[in-house]
Amino acid sequence: VMNCRILFHHILESLEEMPQIETRVVLVQEAGKHEELLKALETIKIMEVPVIKIKETSPGKSEEKLIKSIIHMEIKVPYIKTDTLEELGDSDSPEFETIFVVSDFQDSIFSNLCKADCRVIGPPVVLHCAQKGEPLPFCCRPLYCASMLNLVLCFTGFRKKDELVKLVTLVHHMGGIIRRDFSSKVTHLVANSTHGDKFRIAVSLGTPILKAEWIYKAWEKRNEIDLCAADDDFRNQFKVPPFQDCMLSFLGFSDDEKANMEEMTEMQGGHYLPVGDERCTHLVVEESTVKDLPFEPLKKLYVVKQEWFWGSIQMDARAGESMYLFEKSESPGLKKSVSLLSLSTPNSNRKRRRLKETLAQLTRETDMSPFPPRKRPSAEHSLSIGSLLDISNTPESSTTNGETPKSCARPSKNSTPLPLKQSARWQVAKELYQTESNYVDILKTIIQLFQVPLEKEGQLGGPILAQEEIKTIFGSIPDILDVHTKIKEDLEDLMMNWTESKSIGDIILKYSKDLLKTYPPFVNFFEMSKETITRCEKQKPRFHAFLKINQAKPECGRQSLAELLIRPVQRLPSVALLLNDIKKHTAEENPDKVTLERAIESLKEVMTHINEDKRKTEAQRQFFDVVYEVDGCPANLLSSHRSLVQRLETVALGDDLCDRGEQVTLFLFNDCLEIARKRHKVIGVFKSPHGHTRPPASLKHVVLMPLSQIKKVLDIRETEDCHKAFALVVRPPTELNNKLLSFQMTSEEPPKEDWLKMLCRHVANTICKADAENLIYTADPDSVEVNTKDMDSTLSRASRAIKKTSKKVTRAFSFSKTPKRALRRALMSHSATEGRSPSSANESYIGSRLTSTSSLAGIPSPSLVNLPSIFEKRSHTLSRSTTHLI
Repeated sequence: VMNCRILFHHILESLEEMPQIETRVVLVQEAGKHEELLKALETIKIMEVPVIKIKETSPGKSEEKLIKSIIHMEIKVPYIKTDTLEELGDSDSPEFETIFVVSDFQDSIFSNLCKADCRVIGPPVVLHCAQKGEPLPFCCRPLYCASMLNLVLCFTGFRKKDELVKLVTLVHHMGGIIRRDFSSKVTHLVANSTHGDKFRIAVSLGTPILKAEWIYKAWEKRNEIDLCAADDDFRNQFKVPPFQDCMLSFLGFSDDEKANMEEMTEMQGGHYLPVGDERCTHLVVEESTVKDLPFEPLKKLYVVKQEWFWGSIQMDARAGESMYLFEKSESPGLKKSVSLLSLSTPNSNRKRRRLKETLAQLTRETDMSPFPPRKRPSAEHSLSIGSLLDISNTPESSTTNGETPKSCARPSKNSTPLPLKQSARWQVAKELYQTESNYVDILKTIIQLFQVPLEKEGQLGGPILAQEEIKTIFGSIPDILDVHTKIKEDLEDLMMNWTESKSIGDIILKYSKDLLKTYPPFVNFFEMSKETITRCEKQKPRFHAFLKINQAKPECGRQSLAELLIRPVQRLPSVALLLNDIKKHTAEENPDKVTLERAIESLKEVMTHINEDKRKTEAQRQFFDVVYEVDGCPANLLSSHRSLVQRLETVALGDDLCDRGEQVTLFLFNDCLEIARKRHKVIGVFKSPHGHTRPPASLKHVVLMPLSQIKKVLDIRETEDCHKAFALVVRPPTELNNKLLSFQMTSEEPPKEDWLKMLCRHVANTICKADAENLIYTADPDSVEVNTKDMDSTLSRASRAIKKTSKKVTRAFSFSKTPKRALRRALMSHSATEGRSPSSANESYIGSRLTSTSSLAGIPSPSLVNLPSIFEKRSHTLSRSTTHLI
């Protein structure tokens, strides 16, 4: 109670100190004729008013401190209309806080208001505040619209001062903030050149880099209330392409590769020239084929590896050339002389031994490489699914040189010395181990080189792929790797401690359940995985560049991602063939003979299960297609017992579910009917801040209807005014009466008669009736008041655009300029506190020239939420007064 009394006392004291202010909104000229604007102003009751409190730093000192804040004040009169400023007469009086609404920011009256330091806003700001239920905002500059509110912009590469001034003015009119120097607080860089430090820093930080046309287009759309210039769909149209201002030449590439890269160059804003052209800015070199340049490059020419080219596209911005400069390789003669020199030194024996060990190591690594030599394209395409075994890595190629795998040659405590000539069973077991080791290396490459970077957060330029696309491509690869890593370790232990009685079949049987669990999800969706790779590579240049960069790395063996991903599809048939071969070389009395037969049967069971699951997978794919296509599709549609029977395109003939004439899609499942309408405007559902994702849903969910709710199916007779129409008599559980839902088929397939029979058959199965045909009734169009005569005109009206979704925009305020009126009020309040009259305060105000706005520009401006919590008595009084007014 005591605190409340003190608070009330301070509020009364503050109200006595502060001069009374009258708030008003003035509509100037054309703005007063805007009917929608007048209605909006009637709903707005609050405006933001700047308040400045002056307090002395300490008693007896003349130094004063300004405390600035924003308070909310009631608008008692909705608006005042005027054609000239002279009609008001007191527009600059500190007793009034006036907001002028001006429709044209190019008019002379607007210039006069700016010179008088008046608060000016545009009609879109008023409409925006009315829509959001927010007070009219305070802004130290004229504010026409809020499309760039909260955006911090920096400019680079602009040489013409007039153009830059115009752009800065437009940004301010749209609520944006300008920074001279680039920092992490800058949200967008507007660039007229791809050179300079600001551009390089923006690329490294992943800051969007845009053309000046972005600002001009946003200003052109300034009257669209819901436009936000930072939205991806709008902003991405004006991104500075990676190769803007670049002239590229390509050296060492095949004709197909060169044509592809030239096409990508033009797509990314650059131009290409023949090698040797002096206008060229970048020479892109295929470093694996080019050892030396055919000419001496100019100093201004960047000679870069192809990784720079694809890396720039992947980052969606021009990469720094210094990291990708092409370096000439040393000539063979120089290398030979260096080696001879090193071998003739006093330590030649030790260096020879090191060289020998290095060569041996390289030989072993070559033998154990998981990637075969690059084949001709014709040879690659001729391979079948089951024939792509690592033939080049089989032990035959290494045993001819007298080498054994490093892992097999490792000594073990329990191992016994192996004779020089091993049995045929050991040879095939070694091949099984080697191919298993290679297979595990390939799976690791897929995950480490492709999956992990794609899933990494904070990628420059935003995510390359959406998460669902990554899951579709890689599926259960990590689970498959876990299983085969364990199999490889067991096989390695078996080979290190080899005896003829060791059981290979037990290892396969040990993991047969894991194989059954991990392989079907991947193999069944492998075609979808390939389709996703192909589609994304065509539609997303950054993903195409990402694949090109990684394909060129030695870990990939120059194989594409699709070529690597086919290995799991081939692996189980390959293992089955090797187990069969081991069984042939296993003696009858060896217990592993029977175990191997069981292991082979278990693999066949897995492969059979995969084939059976493929049919189920196709049905599941149809489910997911429906879920992705229909926005708002209920989650309970997905069920293991449910299957999609038929899809039908129709037009609604009634107004029960949606507007008459709207395009409606019916999805008939074995126990329910999903009804969805076509979206008036397709809006992306899966988005990210920097990039595109899955294509947006084209349909909108209306109702998911169990077939048990369908009581009758009406086959409406064909007449001159009615074609291909049918109706459903349904009774929802929440309704007491039946509803009639009528449709007109727009597709030729299936025929209406077949569709109705199909529908009735599934309705009968759902309600456990045998007489499905008794559910069909024939009806005249007039009896059910159905006709299709006016569908053409109705359909044309049905394509109307949906209202744009409003987007929440937060606001930030800048106190870089202090309004004169607010300062005069503060001085009047301060003088009243000190016992001076308002007139003397005004004289002091005029004499001291503290009214200059520019003189206050350097004063720190604490925001409303960051004001210090403890002030002296007068600042407490202002704080409590502000709370009372809000």
